[in-house]
Amino acid sequence: MKKLFNFKKRDAKTHHSHEKVGLLSKKHTPENANDPIVSFKNVRIGYKRGNVERVIVDDLNLDIVRGEIFGLVGESGSGKTTIGRSLIRVTNVSKGEILYNGVRISGKISRALSREVKQKIQMIFQDPSASLNDRANVDYIVSEGLRAFHLYEDENDRLEKVEEMMRRVGLRPEHLKRYPHEFSGGQRQRIGIARSMIIKPEFIVADEPISALDVSIRAQVLNLIKEFQKESDLTVMFIAHDLSVVKYISDRIGVIYNGKIVELATAERLFEIPLHPYTKSLLSAVPIPDPRVEKVKKVVVYHPQMHQYTHDDEPQLYEVEPGHFVRANSAELASYKEIIRQGGNK
Repeated sequence: MKKLFNFKKRDAKTHHSHEKVGLLSKKHTPENANDPIVSFKNVRIGYKRGNVERVIVDDLNLDIVRGEIFGLVGESGSGKTTIGRSLIRVTNVSKGEILYNGVRISGKISRALSREVKQKIQMIFQDPSASLNDRANVDYIVSEGLRAFHLYEDENDRLEKVEEMMRRVGLRPEHLKRYPHEFSGGQRQRIGIARSMIIKPEFIVADEPISALDVSIRAQVLNLIKEFQKESDLTVMFIAHDLSVVKYISDRIGVIYNGKIVELATAERLFEIPLHPYTKSLLSAVPIPDPRVEKVKKVVVYHPQMHQYTHDDEPQLYEVEPGHFVRANSAELASYKEIIRQGGNK
């Protein structure tokens, strides 16, 4: 196969690498340490067919704090990936707004702001095979961001940055001239991570980054993401359908069903006292290491019809205890508060 992408000497022109104070930049102090880096305000995402709108995500109000790993979990088709794609402006918001450091980044924005969003927010995709250009070598793939945002001084500086990033993700610099199909699935995902991290983003959307990988290498990729998060003060939205994986990596977890957040809490609290029936159904599907317990455990099946909602008592997202939110109507809210009062023994 003819390979189309390779660096040529003329690409090594001087690119002035300097830090710019952008529209989304914010000086971080102890006073604003808990301010959200990303906020979804009354967000709805959908698309129209004729005069009918199909809503994918609705009533999304969510703050993600700088430096945390926020897990977003739900079944296929629940709207998880749509939320992630709206952050990188691939999917449009039909109502509400998305803020980054207090600046609106959804809807129509300036070209300069759009460019800054692309550098600040990067995405790690589910399928590394599909997200990497198989006709470009690894050197070209990892360097794409450096070239797009002029983040290197000269060819030597570019190559030094790429080789260092290869080492950071556990790959050998001498393999830069190879092509994606010459690597394993886990190695290709590392290449994708290197491509995202080399431009030093502040926020990563990790969209089911291990679901296409062998079980034996999933932990390696998870640990790599956690290492970058700790070393770079990175904020991560980690999207998955497996609660056990989300628990391992996340500080807080949001559970989404049919386009709406139904429960949100710290990872520890969500597993200690799950409230919403859908959360309980996801937890019941988590495998138990003891085969004797696993064999006899009861799997909870969630049926939306179990809720007795009326037009006069529609469900809303309530804070039932500090940091713990659940979608409920007034009757359910009283029941959930009683469960919290009894320490989850109901």
